[in-house]
Amino acid sequence: MHSHSFVLEREEYIPELAGRFRLWRHTPTGARLLSCLNKDENKVFGVSFRTPPADSTGVAHILEHSVLCGSEKYPVKEPFVELLKGSLQTFLNAFTYPDKTCYPVASANLKDFRNLTEVYLDAVFFPRITEDIFRQEGWHMEPENGEDRFIFKGVVYNEMKGAFSSPESVLARHCLHALFPDTVYSLESGGDPEVIPSLSYAAFKDFHRRYYHPSNAYFYFWGDDNEEERLAMLDVVLRPFTMQETPPPIEAQRFLSAPQSTSVTFAASEEDKGMAVVNWLGPEVTDVEQGLAFRMLEHLLLGMPASPLRRALIESGLGEDIAGQGLETELRQLCFDAGLKGIAVEDAPKVEALILQCLEHLVKEGLPPEEVEAAVNSVEFALRENNSGRFPVGLAVMLRALATWLHDGDPLAPLRFEAPLTAIKNKISAGERYFENLIQRWLLDNPHRITVSLVPDTTLENRLEEEENAKLAALAAALTPGDRARLAQETESLRAWQAQPDTPEALAAIPRLRVEDLPPRNAPIPTDALGPSMPAASFHPLPTNGIIYAEAAFDADCVPQELIPLLPLFGRALLEMGTRKKSFVELNMAIAGKTGGMDVDTLFLSHASDRRPVSRLILSGKSAPDKVEELFDLMGEVLVEGELEDQERFSRMVLEEKARQEHSLVPAGHMVVAARLRAALSGSGLLAERTGGVSYLAFLRNLAKRVIGQWDDVLRELEALRRVLLHSGGAQLNITAGPEQRGLLEPLCALLYRRLPAHSPGKQPARADNAANIPASEALILPAQVNYVGKGINLFDAGYAWHGSASVILKYLRTGYLWEKVRVQGGAYGCMCGLDRMNGAFFMVSYRDPNILTTLDVYNATAAYLARHTISREELHASIVGAIGELDSYLLPDAKGAAAFARSLCGDTESLRQRLREEILGTTAAHFQEFGKVLEAFSAKGRICALGGAALERAAQEQGWHVEKIL
Repeated sequence: MHSHSFVLEREEYIPELAGRFRLWRHTPTGARLLSCLNKDENKVFGVSFRTPPADSTGVAHILEHSVLCGSEKYPVKEPFVELLKGSLQTFLNAFTYPDKTCYPVASANLKDFRNLTEVYLDAVFFPRITEDIFRQEGWHMEPENGEDRFIFKGVVYNEMKGAFSSPESVLARHCLHALFPDTVYSLESGGDPEVIPSLSYAAFKDFHRRYYHPSNAYFYFWGDDNEEERLAMLDVVLRPFTMQETPPPIEAQRFLSAPQSTSVTFAASEEDKGMAVVNWLGPEVTDVEQGLAFRMLEHLLLGMPASPLRRALIESGLGEDIAGQGLETELRQLCFDAGLKGIAVEDAPKVEALILQCLEHLVKEGLPPEEVEAAVNSVEFALRENNSGRFPVGLAVMLRALATWLHDGDPLAPLRFEAPLTAIKNKISAGERYFENLIQRWLLDNPHRITVSLVPDTTLENRLEEEENAKLAALAAALTPGDRARLAQETESLRAWQAQPDTPEALAAIPRLRVEDLPPRNAPIPTDALGPSMPAASFHPLPTNGIIYAEAAFDADCVPQELIPLLPLFGRALLEMGTRKKSFVELNMAIAGKTGGMDVDTLFLSHASDRRPVSRLILSGKSAPDKVEELFDLMGEVLVEGELEDQERFSRMVLEEKARQEHSLVPAGHMVVAARLRAALSGSGLLAERTGGVSYLAFLRNLAKRVIGQWDDVLRELEALRRVLLHSGGAQLNITAGPEQRGLLEPLCALLYRRLPAHSPGKQPARADNAANIPASEALILPAQVNYVGKGINLFDAGYAWHGSASVILKYLRTGYLWEKVRVQGGAYGCMCGLDRMNGAFFMVSYRDPNILTTLDVYNATAAYLARHTISREELHASIVGAIGELDSYLLPDAKGAAAFARSLCGDTESLRQRLREEILGTTAAHFQEFGKVLEAFSAKGRICALGGAALERAAQEQGWHVEKIL
């Protein structure tokens, strides 16, 4: 006898995911449940709602934030943050899409997983969503400097101002809206900053009433927990509800009868160029074979460096890098786009003509069989590997199922890939012009084509600021004395609510793990030498589902200082310029056709013993067991026989790299600032910034000129890197695979070693001073409506000796003090802090922040706050649990192997990590107060770096900071 009101509608075992999937329906409400039972310990729960917006006020986005700010059962200000503080969660967040809102959680600990699920269920169905919460998370108008001037504030308001400051984000949004002019996708579900202030509290509340109901809910479970317990838990939550009318399905966009063109401006500097993207509307996502075919087509046309459409665009000389999203699969209809960034605005029609000409040529001449094989193999490998990185696998599966489920399709169809994959391969084998027909039908003959141009506007940033000020001034002028008093009172009420601590009783209601629930010992990653003759080859026997992961790491500690910034491009050149045996195209097709992919990256760490930088260039690759010989052969070929002489190709790579760095500045502004601070605080930080930060961008801009005017010198530098790096003396191999693969891998690793040139020892170069050429207080200026504000210091230099309690204290600061002061009260989208336990670099950085000096005031007050604040036992234990959760972060097998290798490089031994765990578990309130004293040096002498627009420039000049325009 069941103890719940769910009826099983369907059951199916899906071998592709090694799981039994059951579709249930809750009889009283009509709620849907997709329940997967498998052996994955990283359990996932999610509840999603169809939430089509009626306007661009961002109501769905604001509600996504707000329901996590307290509920009936858990009446604290932010249960979400309380969970972040003290959970072993492997995922905890929420997403707003143009047509749905998702609330997923994940944990490998069953008790923790149940706690997370309970809090999220209460949050979405029984939230408090008071006016103060609406004002805090959405928007409000408050007096600044008394009552003479008003400002708009709100977390989502500032988040979207930041999103609208990113040119690529502006382009993507405009493309979506233009492609779907007649549906909800033409609206800004995240919220347009110009429209957000028109959202009323009543409309906000009504949106929750209409859409956050079980009748409109899509529940999901994944993992190794008990299904009856899943159903019983949901049934209790759903008991108060009855059936309610659900929103209609998202409408499909009618196809246009003729192609169109449109343009949009973005806030730009004098140096900024334009972009152009051609967009197509595709078939409905419920056609699974078409969806899989489009994935392959995207890979074929754009996914590889040698892909024909990518090459045609890059080699045209019209722009600097590929623009656009490629394939979009998470809306009702598929969309596909391609374009160029860094173009002259008047060349947009040429970009469109070039794309169409390339597609026509491919259809007429036919796609080379080896390129088709490469694309099919790459997509098939990704499907079989099912590697979602740090994202839980079960969550990735949930989103795949929702793609069809939300539109009344079969949620299991996108999960079963064998049948559509076989159908596609059979059609290709039978000689069908499969992808040529796809191009003809959906790209060349499709009239629903929109070409969108992004036009730089150097006056837009100031104009937006002036328009906002004028809007606020007009609103202020229309206020009666009574209105002004009401706004002042509302602001005071909001601040009082924000400052009011949660009661001990409310906090006690949050279900938490106890410190006693935590394992006392670390779980080491299995590691041993691959063979007695190869001590420099590490092997990690782990269950990898048959995939072999290989890394070849080369010691970069001996690279001369002046060549360090060239490392990323040297790495790309190894894979993107061909070899003595293969042209660039042949090499790329061999990699895509025979392996699961290859990549080159840099790794910069600090050694535990003496803080010295540890630098590596790492070539990584993966393959199925039957292709592992080809993988190792290709790795050897690129390392030993790589060609570097193609000036034109290298020049295009430099421009691509430069464009990518420039366009990441606003979306990842907090990372830019953090990297800049760390560059002045540690040797490894300096190396990382010189290969990925502001100074790297300056290097690329200069290199772009040198490649044209001084190519012989650049080529000599590339060859010098090859000599210094790629030899057997500085090589280490790191292999992660099933234990049964060891015998197969030993001879292949030995052969790869033998292929490398013998070691020729070079002189160890002197490392540059960390703080060289980096001002103590600097403002990095670009067109942006928000700021990223950072401060840092090296705590080891200030006399601090690392202790594991710092992990607990930083967890507490991120989810407590900084969250409250910078996000909740300051209106920034977020704030982070970190301390590198190997080198002492400590920093705080805000994200999409409307403030500058007030945020620095918060940072400076941290020391006094910790020194005087007495942390409660509950807060302390929550932070300890959260710190252990970060220490034990869930990793898939390939990431485990890579992590074990990185730890070995920097001397992070098992005994050190166990001591770290014990110090975390033994953290006391006294440690917090001691750390507060340590941070006095940070308050008094810390370095400052901020990135932002005109407001930052004005503030920096007033403060006497160094000002540098970087865009």
